[in-house]
Amino acid sequence: MEEERDSGTLSRGSDVARILVVDDDAHIRDVVRFALEKAGHQVCEAGEGRAAMAEFARSAPDLVVLDILMPEIDGLEVCRELRRTSAVPILFLSSRDEELDRVLGLELGADDYVVKPFSPRELVARVKGILRRAQRSAADERAAPEVIERGALRVDLDRHECTWSGRAVALTVTEFHLLCSLLGMPGKVYTREELVERAYGAGHHITDRTVDSHVRRIRKKFKQCGADPIETVYGLGYRLSVEGGSAE
Repeated sequence: MEEERDSGTLSRGSDVARILVVDDDAHIRDVVRFALEKAGHQVCEAGEGRAAMAEFARSAPDLVVLDILMPEIDGLEVCRELRRTSAVPILFLSSRDEELDRVLGLELGADDYVVKPFSPRELVARVKGILRRAQRSAADERAAPEVIERGALRVDLDRHECTWSGRAVALTVTEFHLLCSLLGMPGKVYTREELVERAYGAGHHITDRTVDSHVRRIRKKFKQCGADPIETVYGLGYRLSVEGGSAE
């Protein structure tokens, strides 16, 4: 498994981020660019999937705002390709408002999903929230022990790496933060509300389905390594069980 590339957000600081905006509608790109630049960010653009992947390789953005409905290569496929090598935060921007589309986008590895037509202020707030989580994750890593080991699970906070019995488990920023939240007290059942507060911070409106989608994707990645350390406690939430984490 290829190692996921870290985004540059942590090194550039919270005030300025380089953001790649991908949409085949030039007007939408202009609106998003104006809102993000007004908020102090640097913006690069692409109008279709292949150009997006080329621009991503060239500019190494801290976050990607990605439209879904694009000709030839759509946003879902771009997300799949980026997730093969990178943990960069991805925010989907789409006219598709069906719950199935939202869940699919999150399970492909997106960090958030905004529906068109959208408020530029809301979009900037969502971007700020994602970047804040990445910054907080970096601060927690500096304050916490460099490596946490629980049974076969090993989490290297400085390197943003996770392994199970020596096998790499490539997690996005949001997935890594959710796992670290569960690591706080293995065996304790965390409600979805507690996980939202620990992983996203107070004041964020994150639906239960969004949390479930991220947890389901984390479990899928562990199962590829023959493990399933996250248990669902029905009616309550989730807990980390590193003792009996083998997947049958």
